[in-house]
Amino acid sequence: MAESMRGLHRSHRCTEVSNQNIGETVTVMGWVQKRRNLGSLIFIDLRDRSGILQLVFNEEAVGKEGYEKAERLRSEFVIAVTGNVMKRSAAVNESLKTGDIEVVATDLRILSESETPPFQIEENSQTKDEIRLKYRYLDLRRPDLQRNMALRSQVAYLMREFMRKEEFIEIETPMLCKSTPEGARDYLVPSRIHAGHFYALPQSPQLYKQLLMCSGYDRYFQITKCFRDEDLRAERQPEFTQADMELSFVDVEDVLDVNERLLQYVFKEAIGVEISLPLPRMPWQEAMDRYGSDKPDTRFGMELCDVSEIVKDCGFSVFTGALENGGSVRGINVKGQAGMPRKKIDKLVEFAKGCGAKGLAWLAVNEDGTYKSSFAKFMMEEALGALTEKMEGKPGDLLLFAADKNKIVWNVLGALRLEMAKELELLDPNQYHFLWVTEFPLLEWSDEENRFMAMHHPFTMPMEEDWDKIDSDPGAVRAKAYDIVLNGTELGGGSVRIHQNDIQEKMFEVLGFTKESAYEKFGFLLEAFRYGVPPHAGLAYGLDRLIMHMVHSDSIRDVIAFPKVKDASCLMTQAPGIVEEKQLEELYIRTTEVE
Repeated sequence: MAESMRGLHRSHRCTEVSNQNIGETVTVMGWVQKRRNLGSLIFIDLRDRSGILQLVFNEEAVGKEGYEKAERLRSEFVIAVTGNVMKRSAAVNESLKTGDIEVVATDLRILSESETPPFQIEENSQTKDEIRLKYRYLDLRRPDLQRNMALRSQVAYLMREFMRKEEFIEIETPMLCKSTPEGARDYLVPSRIHAGHFYALPQSPQLYKQLLMCSGYDRYFQITKCFRDEDLRAERQPEFTQADMELSFVDVEDVLDVNERLLQYVFKEAIGVEISLPLPRMPWQEAMDRYGSDKPDTRFGMELCDVSEIVKDCGFSVFTGALENGGSVRGINVKGQAGMPRKKIDKLVEFAKGCGAKGLAWLAVNEDGTYKSSFAKFMMEEALGALTEKMEGKPGDLLLFAADKNKIVWNVLGALRLEMAKELELLDPNQYHFLWVTEFPLLEWSDEENRFMAMHHPFTMPMEEDWDKIDSDPGAVRAKAYDIVLNGTELGGGSVRIHQNDIQEKMFEVLGFTKESAYEKFGFLLEAFRYGVPPHAGLAYGLDRLIMHMVHSDSIRDVIAFPKVKDASCLMTQAPGIVEEKQLEELYIRTTEVE
């Protein structure tokens, strides 16, 4: 039966007790991690969020009733114990912060009993994700997850501290917004008062923070929830947290400067990692050409090599056909892997097909300088030699090639180099390679929409030197946009915003909006711009992704207290769920059954 805490006060968390307290009486509270009964002695490992402390129960110190209660203890019972701190009677446990001491109990209260948990509460649990997420309240007791949550809290605090010193003002923006196009799919919230009308949950505070610049707040900052109804991946969730900022009277350099110093401060204070400034920068085009990705992992080489010129007359139709269709032929050099078994190479071919390729060409340079290849019979040995030389191939190397439209070639080889890096264990989680990717295309063509779409959003400023191409070659116009990348993950992105009416109107025109439709969707912002708008720019971090890298995890679920799974549902609460018909009637909504 559960007992009361009346008259008790916790004096220390578990690892706050140290050999400095030897001889003192302390009161500790927490969960039973482990129990060992040696007959006349019972040892309990007590766990709270700070760590583990060993308790010792003997009948002489705790009394007969207390000892009998100790015999009843099982994993995850919640207890309060008062006792005397002593030097360990047995061997010191070097792996524990409290490994040289123990508390000899003089009083025990069982505050709550526990059923046998569905899995062991331990670090690096191998229990299936589905079970852990169903019982997330138990999973969150694990010391590694508790450290993740504590670090997340510390990072948020450090960010706020830094931004305050930089004279940013923290302002909350609304959660119930107007749905706007040109982004991911919105989560919609029906209005009870306005029949047939809907709010949207914010995908970002973008429009509000630009309005705050119009309002003269100069430097805005916020750590806020955002929502996107999109397919999930390891680094995505339907609801996520952004560290968001906007600045007035600035250009690209000002935004990059304050964010480099922010990252340097947070990484040093939170995890003791020194970041050298300035961070490297790379234009978008160079990132795509060298790494096949606008968020390249630069911890290893294996860069893409364009061999189009070498193979243009080679006679291999896969290569020449791609070039005739306006594409390219590029490859990567996987050092020392010429001996890779054919079965494994076939798996790489299937991997490439999964990334959009029609196939994957390969060339192995044998140790004796001869070649083994999927296309050797279509090319003269002299041409194979020239191709190998261009790829800086040496005996023992495996060369992999993709031939198609640039977008597909980049996607295939960018993914393939990462896959090979994982397989060859080239990715050191203790390395932090930051990179600014800059000069993104302002627009990208959508076959689905049959028009240009904004690569970032419709309010991104074009680079002044490219603006004269907006009518003749809109796809060639670069944006004053920038992403901050860490180890192949986009941590955040931003841009300088358009603040001139003529450029904004032209941008809407290129995107296919009439003046009327632009005002229908963004009228409140365009109206505000009529009353004096300063030049402004901003950036937003995905806080979950940032913490994920700081704790060396592969999934943001490890740094979010109550995450969703791939279909955007919560295994613990069973959300989303069905609601009563009365609630739907109040919202003027009728549901339709689908098979």
